[in-house]
Amino acid sequence: MTSSPKAPAPKTPPVGPVDATRVPRYAGDSTFARLPRLTDVPDAEVLVWGVPFDSGVSYRPGARFGPGHVRQSSRLLRPYHPALDVEPFAVSQVADAGDVGVDPFDLTAAITAIEDAARSLAGTRRRLITIGGDHTIALPLLRVQHERHGPIAVLHFDAHLDTWDTYFGAPYTHGTPFRRASEEGLIDLSHSTHVGIRGPLYSRLDLEESERLGFTAVHARDFARQPLDTVIERVRARLGNRPVYVSIDIDVLDPAHAPGTGTPEAGGLSSRELLEVLRGLAGLNLVGADVVEVAPAYDHAEITGIAAAHVVYDLLALFQGADR
Repeated sequence: MTSSPKAPAPKTPPVGPVDATRVPRYAGDSTFARLPRLTDVPDAEVLVWGVPFDSGVSYRPGARFGPGHVRQSSRLLRPYHPALDVEPFAVSQVADAGDVGVDPFDLTAAITAIEDAARSLAGTRRRLITIGGDHTIALPLLRVQHERHGPIAVLHFDAHLDTWDTYFGAPYTHGTPFRRASEEGLIDLSHSTHVGIRGPLYSRLDLEESERLGFTAVHARDFARQPLDTVIERVRARLGNRPVYVSIDIDVLDPAHAPGTGTPEAGGLSSRELLEVLRGLAGLNLVGADVVEVAPAYDHAEITGIAAAHVVYDLLALFQGADR
C-alpha cells in the first residue's frame, strides 16, 4: 500500500508591526514602522536596515543620524496601502535588521564594511531597503546587486547627478557613487535614469558626462511642464523589464518638503509627486532600494523624516505587491 503524499505545511503568517490599538504609537521599540527585529523572527524576505555613515559629504554633515530619525518618524505608518491595494507587512515577512557600524574615519574601509554587511544580509534571496547615511553608500550596495543580477537599471532620484569624478582628489564621496558604479560595469547603460535633477552645475559637461556614463535625465522642471503620467511613462519606458535598483536622495524633494538634508536645492519635487512616481513603478522588477541624505539636525517637526518614512513604506508596498 502506498501512502498519499503529505500536504505541505501551512505557511506561518508574517509577524507584523506592533498593534497600535494595544501599544500607543509613541511607546515601544523604535524599529521601522514598529516591525519586528530580524532577531525576533525565524527569517525574513525583506529587510529594512540602516547605514549611519556620512563621512562622504561635501557640505552639511549629519546624515549619520538619518536611520534613527526615519525610524522614529515611521511610527504612524499603518498596515494597508490603499493606492497600491496591498498590505506591505502581510504578504511576506518584513523585519528591521538594525544598523551596521562602520568606520567613520576611513572611507575605503567603510565602503568595504557596508558591502560585506549588505552581502551577508541579502544572502541569495532577500531584498534590502537601506536607510542612509549619505549617498556614498549606493556604490557598495550596487556592487552586491550586480553580483546577483548583473548590470542594474538604476532609477536615481536626486537634485544632483552624483556622477562627478572627485572632490579634493577623493574618488569616493556622496557626489561620485554613480560614476564609480558605471566605471565598474555595475550599471545597465541603456536603462538607467536620473529623476529630479535641478540647480546650478559646474559646467555643461556635467550633463554630457552623465549621459556618457549611462544616465538619461528627467529634470525637476519637467514636472512643471508635463503631466505626471507622462513623466511616469518616460521612466517606465527607460527602465523596461530590467532588474531595477531605486536610489533616493531625499534632497530630490524641495526644501519645503525636506529641509533636513545636507545639500538642499530650490525648485524640487513635492512629496506627493515623488510618491506618485514610485507608485507608477508597480509591476517592474525592483530588486533593492536606498533612501539617503536625511540629516535630522536641519529638520523641523519631522517633515523630512516623515517624507522619508513614507518613501520607504511605498517601496515596501511595491516589493510586496510584486509578490502577491
